[in-house]
Amino acid sequence: MAVQFIRLSHWRDHKQECERLELQMRSAEVLHDFPFTFSKEATLQVCEKQVTRCSFLMTRRLHLVGMWKYECSCGTSVASSDHLRIIDDWNLPSTLCPCCEPITPISICLRSWKDYYEWRCLPLHSPVALLLHWTLTVYHAIQLATITRSVDGSSNKIHIHYLGPDKELLQLAGFAELHALFPGIQVHMELVGPAVPQFRDGERIDLRSYVHCVEVDCSCKSSSDNASLLVSHGRNSAVTMRLHKGFYHDRYKEIVKESFPHLIIASNAGIAAYSSWLPTIETIKEMDVPAIFSDYCEEAAHLAACCISSVTNRPLRLPQVQLNPFRQPMAVEDSALFLPCYSNCFVFGM
Repeated sequence: MAVQFIRLSHWRDHKQECERLELQMRSAEVLHDFPFTFSKEATLQVCEKQVTRCSFLMTRRLHLVGMWKYECSCGTSVASSDHLRIIDDWNLPSTLCPCCEPITPISICLRSWKDYYEWRCLPLHSPVALLLHWTLTVYHAIQLATITRSVDGSSNKIHIHYLGPDKELLQLAGFAELHALFPGIQVHMELVGPAVPQFRDGERIDLRSYVHCVEVDCSCKSSSDNASLLVSHGRNSAVTMRLHKGFYHDRYKEIVKESFPHLIIASNAGIAAYSSWLPTIETIKEMDVPAIFSDYCEEAAHLAACCISSVTNRPLRLPQVQLNPFRQPMAVEDSALFLPCYSNCFVFGM
């Protein structure tokens, strides 16, 4: 009788999981829905192995170039990189990238890649969204947490603790776009994670200008303020950063002495996959700070949300796992799951 009950209970759990996965597969088409002219090439054709990340970048002469070199398996990994200089080139003409101040200040809440491209006057064949998904996910997280309403008017500064950076560490210059997204507000980010190289622990970074285009005579290179994005100790730039090696629950006490967060963000967190997240979740609960996480697919986000609820005994800050409108518009190659996966695909919060 007991064995029969265990089998029945296991079947119920398995049945619920199968039904959930079936619903996720049915909604897969929504994940592939982007406004870009290259959308089919970067989504369905990548999933069907007709196109690879390498071939996509090669056709645009971006393969193994600048920040793009980290978008395929051919590029340098964070662990093997020893670059101190921040890569600050789009390797694209000015018509295809946001290298200068926007023509018109931001006046609406951006809700899609189409909104962003229209505001930045970019054509829909520009591939910059492949790199800017990190930055726009931070923007989206701030909007979800309504952080801008709580920023002290006297300081005009947002403090973000960004957990578990990996590839972002080799594409940091893209975060300079936060200056355009939050005009008049200084954004300070503390990036904390085990992937930070030991020699970069404690490094301060000031993003003093937008990422440059390839045109020699473009205004993005004409101003003295638009010198190279270099590591420095100044504090007057619009977007400032500091790197910390280690787990957040081990480092947060020293970090909050200088920078207590308005918001905590973790991109592609993998909370259900790594037990090291459990003490960090406990720490965030004790700090009572809003936190927004993302993951590659809906199932990973669902399992992570269940882990958070179990650890905190609280409902999620967001009522449910949500599709991120600013997910990277290129499918993940060779995913271990039979589900479409995108970087920063789904978001959820506590």
